[in-house]
Amino acid sequence: MSAEYKFENHLQNKEETRTQSKVRLTDLLSRINEEKKIERNRNLALSVAAVSAVTVFGIILTL
Repeated sequence: MSAEYKFENHLQNKEETRTQSKVRLTDLLSRINEEKKIERNRNLALSVAAVSAVTVFGIILTL
């Protein structure tokens, strides 16, 4: 194999990879927004669980 053939083949593979790996910005932004919503819901659930545990523990101590 000549070096010229390898170089041309490499350029073709690079072009194919570039066209296949295009990502839309709107898709990324919507995915980020969904991740934020999920994270917010998890944090809210964790906070509610913590407050409930503290409340139950406080009630048990007062009895």
